[in-house]
Amino acid sequence: MRAPAWLPLPLRRVLRVVRRYWRVVARRVQVWSAPARRAWRRSLQLRVVALTLVASSLLVGAFGWFIADRSAKILLSRAQDEVQISMRNKVAYAEQQLTVHPQARDPRLPKTFNNIVSQLADGDPSESGGSMVSIRAEGHPELPSVTSRNVETDELITGDLIHQVADEEKVARQIVTARVNDHTTKYLATGSPVPTSFGHVELYYMVPLTTEDSAANQIRTTVLATGIALVIMLGVIAGLVTRLVVTPVRVAARTAQRLSAGLLDQRMKVDGEDDLALLAASFNQMAANLQRQIVRLEELSRLQRRFTSDVSHELRTPLTTVRMAADLIFAERDEFDPAVARSAELLQAELDRFESLLTDLLEISRFDAGFAALDAEHSDLVPIVERVADRLAGLAERVGVVIELRLPDQPVIAEVDPRRVERVLRNLVGNAVEHGEAKPVQVTLASDDAAVAITVRDHGIGLKAGEERLVFNRFWRADPSRARQTGGTGLGLSISAEDARLHGGWLEAWGAPGEGAQFRLTLPVRSGDRLLAAPLPLIPRDRSPALAEEPVAEPETEVV
Repeated sequence: MRAPAWLPLPLRRVLRVVRRYWRVVARRVQVWSAPARRAWRRSLQLRVVALTLVASSLLVGAFGWFIADRSAKILLSRAQDEVQISMRNKVAYAEQQLTVHPQARDPRLPKTFNNIVSQLADGDPSESGGSMVSIRAEGHPELPSVTSRNVETDELITGDLIHQVADEEKVARQIVTARVNDHTTKYLATGSPVPTSFGHVELYYMVPLTTEDSAANQIRTTVLATGIALVIMLGVIAGLVTRLVVTPVRVAARTAQRLSAGLLDQRMKVDGEDDLALLAASFNQMAANLQRQIVRLEELSRLQRRFTSDVSHELRTPLTTVRMAADLIFAERDEFDPAVARSAELLQAELDRFESLLTDLLEISRFDAGFAALDAEHSDLVPIVERVADRLAGLAERVGVVIELRLPDQPVIAEVDPRRVERVLRNLVGNAVEHGEAKPVQVTLASDDAAVAITVRDHGIGLKAGEERLVFNRFWRADPSRARQTGGTGLGLSISAEDARLHGGWLEAWGAPGEGAQFRLTLPVRSGDRLLAAPLPLIPRDRSPALAEEPVAEPETEVV
């Protein structure tokens, strides 16, 4: 996202720098968190344990906070009740002692203040724990304030408390944290007016809440420790329970992987009679059924391949005899009647096709049996392409198709089996000529350091969507009613695809209705290397404008 143009230039520069550093930080965080995110996606046990820990932590935390807060309030309420009872007694005692003084200027009144404070402090069992008693007369400034302990009480007896007790004549209390004798302590300060014959004075009772705070902290610590232990225990229990469920699933996954790899005798261990045992038993039953079906299909496939191979070999002998007789009849056809001569020509053509079909069936049986071998050698592909074009020149001339060769000037050397490469090209160019609709067919050859590619482009009827994969199936034809010019067997492209795979290469097809088709053969320069890219595009440049800008040199065009 760009900075708005109306912002000042320095600010836009700052935003660009911030955005750049933000992207760097985001990428680093993404890289660092990749293992954790990968583990989160792949481990069901981790997700269950993590969600259990989060949910239990929230629940236990809320419950623990409620217990600790409620306990602290109960302790404070009990302290306030005790202070309230004690305060009533102290006020009653002070009122009794002050009734003998009719006016505030009585010289004996300060002594009475001291006696009251001393008596109240001595009679208070919590006085040793730090509580204090203080008497003040805010309405009579001439009377001094008296406190049971020689400490400053300005922080404990605040102005707000004095206003409520002295001015509003209320019994008030507040919790104050003050520093007394170099110790910071929380106090419950309670004040009450004491009626006298000359007005009223104020009695303050300050009790430290050290015991209550200590008890509340102990409760919080206990609840926290118990909550952490409970969360850990719940996590462990969730991990164990999840492991009991996930382990059979993982075993089933590993067993399924072994089955897919061809180890058909792999089975799961069945323990008990629960749902997991039922899952294992059902899985084993499914694996056994699959094994039987696969073995049966393999046996049928083996018998089919053997039948095809045996029949092809057995047909060789009668075909040879029939071929000899047909050649003899074909050689003497000029002496026959026109109808018989035409029959001899048809017999000769069908025998050629039948012989080609037997040859293709034998080749397919070798591929199926895994006996096909690659006789690779360093070969120049330029003369191979030219030789294929020369052999198909007669057919192209009959159907009115021009074969255009786009070959580089320098040799293109690759480690290939020239016989198989020539057979692939012969099939591709022959199909392009047959389906070219009397339009030119371009054969292009290009190479780089790792691969060599040959494309065959025609401008005929083309292929429908999805047919680019079906063309390599055995005996598949886009239009079964279409008359063939070359008398093909329907196995050419299938054999070509097997030849390409035997080289470790690719044979791919592209086509569009009414726009023709293009086949691309890609082979590694060195036998056994892995292909990563092709020097030529699969989609023709005249079809895809985006590919027209690719920096692939156009070789010279030769018309055959």
